[in-house]
Amino acid sequence: MGFAAEFKEFAMKGSVVDLAVGVIIGGAFGKIVDSLVSDVIMPVVSKIFGGLDFANYFIPLAGQAATTLVEAKKEGAVLAYGSFLTVAINFVILAFIIFMMVKAVNSMKQKEQETTPAAPPAPPEDVVLLREIRDALRK
Repeated sequence: MGFAAEFKEFAMKGSVVDLAVGVIIGGAFGKIVDSLVSDVIMPVVSKIFGGLDFANYFIPLAGQAATTLVEAKKEGAVLAYGSFLTVAINFVILAFIIFMMVKAVNSMKQKEQETTPAAPPAPPEDVVLLREIRDALRK
């Protein structure tokens, strides 16, 4: 089997294609959650804590006197703990949403299994063999 044919067989397996679709959807979903956190949740949290802007929470490591994170990064190294806090909140929200989605899928699978009648167990091998012999003798 040639390299191209082997690669094609690998790439067309169902699990590889499913993984690719999952990664693409996950990336788009991550952008949605990022927007939710930065555009909806963080402004509310900022308002609750007196109008603080978490994005501009940083510790200058190069002695900068800048007031915004963008300006401070231009002047040297900074410890941007406000950005980290925003990303951590993104992660918690994303993890919670994924947990809820997995829980819902598992619940649907469980309900499907409960409603689907169980198939009768297969007869033992000796019974199958005896039936084949019986059917052969009838001919």
